[in-house]
Amino acid sequence: MPVEILMPALSPTMEEGALAKWLVKEGDTVSAGDVIAEIETDKATMEFEAVDEGTMGQILVAEGTAAVKVNTPIAVLLEDGESADDIAPPPAAEQATERAPQAPVTPADAAPAPPAPGRDGTRIFASPLARRIAEQKGLDLAQITGSGPRGRIVKADVESASATPKTPDRAEEVPQQAATAPASPSASQVAALYADRAFEEVPLDGMRKTIAARLTEAKQTIPHFYLRRSVRLDALLDFRAQINAQLSARGVKLSVNDFIIKACALALQEVPDANAVWAGDRILRLTPSDVAVAVAIEGGLFTPVLRDAEAKSLSALSTEMKDLAARARDRKLAPQDYQGGSFAISNLGMMGIENFDAVINPPHGAILAVGAGIKQPVVTEDGSLGVATVMSMTLSVDHRVIDGALGADLLAAIVRHLENPMAMLA
Repeated sequence: MPVEILMPALSPTMEEGALAKWLVKEGDTVSAGDVIAEIETDKATMEFEAVDEGTMGQILVAEGTAAVKVNTPIAVLLEDGESADDIAPPPAAEQATERAPQAPVTPADAAPAPPAPGRDGTRIFASPLARRIAEQKGLDLAQITGSGPRGRIVKADVESASATPKTPDRAEEVPQQAATAPASPSASQVAALYADRAFEEVPLDGMRKTIAARLTEAKQTIPHFYLRRSVRLDALLDFRAQINAQLSARGVKLSVNDFIIKACALALQEVPDANAVWAGDRILRLTPSDVAVAVAIEGGLFTPVLRDAEAKSLSALSTEMKDLAARARDRKLAPQDYQGGSFAISNLGMMGIENFDAVINPPHGAILAVGAGIKQPVVTEDGSLGVATVMSMTLSVDHRVIDGALGADLLAAIVRHLENPMAMLA
């Protein structure tokens, strides 16, 4: 009998994906292992292989379709001797859902926010200042004629109006103590606020939806606290220049970020209690240093993971990081490339940002925000005034996993390695 091909779950967290491209058409013969489609997840575009052999009898979901739920039938595969007549038609409602894409919602179609009603139930257009003055004077805006564009009530109209008491509506009759915290405005309510302004509506892709959900979860559920340290980079910059000169023949050029990755990996080994993740009802303490590094791409970011970073040389870390970053920008990372890790690094110093606070990527225990190295006046060890290149770092910590003193020990170890870079080669 015909076999339904379902939208696959290409990662443990995938709930839906976009069918980016079909690589076969109806009537084509396929074998197990043949790549038949490209599926776009929230993180990458991945190839989808057939698990059975047969003939493509019917394509149920057209290429370019977004937000297809996992395990939704996307095609039908016919076995030997079967024809398209053997395919049972989907229920009418389901067929309409799959075949007829909904028209995009435009601001004009969006349901407006509950208007400030007049006597006849129509919306009253008034400037925010006019509304505030009317509220203070107890005026009913429904009794005022606006002189602004399209009859909009402006400040002068309210100031010159006679004091006609505002008719209380039902919402105002509710006792003050019964009021609750206002809910976030809906999409249609927000769109209605800007109905008279020019704007472009940008649909959320899978990556942006995932970023929004995970970071909202992180800020709402993770008790963040922040530790800040400055590090003097002059020794590291001199050492980097020397070692890059020696490695130039091999085509290797180390970045400051490579040293930061190595310093964090070694620090996690020296402070093993901080090399941990939150697992709901327990803490998982990792043995290797698996360090994630944020990589900005168009429309979002990835955090590919450098596994066993403590055991790799600086040149190996540099090569691997460049490869991961390139594949991230091309959205060619596999799930195992960006899942896991216990610790992350977000470096905006290369973009001129002096300092910032990063949001922890669950289930990580901490993330290091790295700022720019800036020449500053400093007091040297002998008490004299000098100039040094100083970099600001902020460690965002999950207090469920790492306490203040433990986080301070971890940050101190990172600073120690960066200020004594030659020891990282030992």
